[in-house]
This record gives sequence, structure tokens and C-alpha cells, in this order.
Amino acid sequence: MKEFTYTPHLDDLDAESKYLVHKAKEALSHAYAPYSKFLVGAAILLTDGAVVTGANQENAAYPLCMCAERVAIYNAAMLHPHVDIKKIAVVARKKSAKELSPATCCGSCRQVLLEFENKQQKPIEIIMQNQEHVWVNAVSAASLLPFGFTHASLEK
Repeated sequence: MKEFTYTPHLDDLDAESKYLVHKAKEALSHAYAPYSKFLVGAAILLTDGAVVTGANQENAAYPLCMCAERVAIYNAAMLHPHVDIKKIAVVARKKSAKELSPATCCGSCRQVLLEFENKQQKPIEIIMQNQEHVWVNAVSAASLLPFGFTHASLEK
């Protein structure tokens, strides 16, 4: 099985992924990024069809910032505690721009996605735009973090 597929244009994504990208774009309006001016939105599709969104939240003490992906994941876990995550779309743009900027999940978000993927024992598909402005569809969080730290790492 291919771990990644690449799609040059948003219009060429499947309908479900396009819809999630659209919802992630809507979430950009809730980003709080006065320092970086880099707005990030995420939209999660749950297995019951619900969509949960998140946007990055910055803080003058930078380590206290929260990425859009984690805001959305924790929001989904709180509002829908017994429903699995099927897919997440992540988008970004600079505050002064109209066009999207490339943005892939950071290491911390990859780790959190992996934790939730292991917890639900089902892959989480990830849609994001790479540095070449190509849409990347990762089949799972594990594909983004092949040597991730998991509960097995804590066992004796």
C-alpha cells in the first residue's frame, strides 16, 4: 500500500477531502497569530460524519502556543469521546495573503495524531500541502512518524 499520494490541484482531491480543506479554511478566521502572522486551520472528519475544527493559538510565551491540529484533536476528544477520527485536513496562510501557504504537521502534532491513531486502532488519514504546493494525502499518522514514541516505548 502506498503511504502517500500527491495531488497537484485542490480540485483534483476527492469530494470528502475537498470538503475538509474547505472547513479547515473556514477555521483560519479563528486563528490567533499576532506574532507569527501565520494562520493555520484544521478540520477533522469523525467516523460518524461530524466535523470538528481548530485553529492555531499563539502566546507571547511561545512554548505555550497550540497548533490547529491539536486544538481540533482535543476538541474532538472532548466533544465526541467515543467516536474515532477518520481524516484531518490542515491548511495555512500568511495573514496578509489570500492564497494558502504550504504547511505540514509539526512533530508535536504528528506525535499526538499517532497517539490517537494507536488509541483507536485505526489509521487517521492526513491531507496537507507540501512546500511544492502539492496536496499530500498520508494514509496514517504512523506514515508521518515511522519511529514514533508510543505506549510500547514505556513498557519494561
